[in-house]
Amino acid sequence: MDRISKEARSENMRRIASKDTSPELTVRRLVHSLGYRYRLHRHDLPGRPDMVFASRRKVILVHGCFWHQHEECGGARTPKSNKSYWVKKLRRNRQRDIENRIKLSAAGWKSLVIWECYVGQTAELRCLLKGFLGNPK
Repeated sequence: MDRISKEARSENMRRIASKDTSPELTVRRLVHSLGYRYRLHRHDLPGRPDMVFASRRKVILVHGCFWHQHEECGGARTPKSNKSYWVKKLRRNRQRDIENRIKLSAAGWKSLVIWECYVGQTAELRCLLKGFLGNPK
């Protein structure tokens, strides 16, 4: 049984953003500070990547640990209420992520997934981004 009313739960879920999230904004600021320029959420690419570096044919996907079920951290838990719904939904999210990365790769794009739990590790993230993106132009 859920601890809050159905209406309150619905309002909570409605307020969860799908883009311009705090982890995404943090990564965007870091990428920009390193001298890289990018486009946001290109609709013509599978999964609408968070950041697109067209001249490099590279994309960055910033994933929330809960919504994309990051198995390496505690954020990949399954809610206790309405478990059958959540298991199916989160499994679909993971499968869609895999399919989108396969499609991107087949189209000649390289992708990097940055998990929400890694965003606070600025030094490591900076090295990861530089290694993935190469020298800024």
